[in-house]
Amino acid sequence: MRSYQPDLTPPWKKRSPAPEVEALPDLVVEEPASGFCGAVIRCEKSAEGPVVTLEDRFGKHRVFPMVERGFLLEGRPVTLVRPKAGQAPAVPSRTASGSVAVPGARARVARAGRIYVEGRHDAELVERVWGDDLRVEGVVVEYLEGVDDLPALVDAFAPGPDARLGVLVDHLVPGSKESRIAAAVGSPHALVVGHPYIDIWQAVKPASVGIGSWPDVPRGQDWKTGTCRALGWPTDTGAAWHRRVLPAVRSYKDLEPALLGRVEELIDFVTAPAEAG
Repeated sequence: MRSYQPDLTPPWKKRSPAPEVEALPDLVVEEPASGFCGAVIRCEKSAEGPVVTLEDRFGKHRVFPMVERGFLLEGRPVTLVRPKAGQAPAVPSRTASGSVAVPGARARVARAGRIYVEGRHDAELVERVWGDDLRVEGVVVEYLEGVDDLPALVDAFAPGPDARLGVLVDHLVPGSKESRIAAAVGSPHALVVGHPYIDIWQAVKPASVGIGSWPDVPRGQDWKTGTCRALGWPTDTGAAWHRRVLPAVRSYKDLEPALLGRVEELIDFVTAPAEAG
């Protein structure tokens, strides 16, 4: 009679050892028990054994033991091990948005679906952080110069199951003009989301720009111009954006979570497969 081990697993079905992968900085893995996905920040010793610190795209840190088969890399179990001294990754493993990079990937042919944003600065910020992801997914971002005519623009686009439309709106808070406009969009194939900031500049963390906070600008004043005055910058708002604010954004870590979540939501919506009829 064939013998079995105490765990009752037939010996010919024993799992093969998971490959060992060095926990190099920026390697993106998932801890399956918790579902936490993040990039390696550092490895350390502890009383219970080596541990690894991961950081997700919202900047949250979690510490996990480096146990056998303890992580998933691109969906496959791996065993993380401490990297050899002095070794560093040859190429970045993440895009500016925190997604897994696809070296050498070519841009996909543009989808019929689109993402609309309010203005040029919004579009430039989305491109700076999510540009690599959007090219891989074939998603085009267009700016509208405001959303006063948004319901008519959505109707003209005629979104459908294979051509979804996502819209990012500034200052989308209860009771605002923007909230009333967004509520007038009724297509199930259009998703309107927004952030609470008066202007997209405020979605950039002040510390990244080198300021303590974004100033309060009195109602009735142009927010960008008033901000430049309050900070002692020249009142050329285009120059301030391109010389001071946009260059301060190097990755998703420089943006507020209230914007990050909404853009990710729009990308997921536009790229979701059409439901079977």
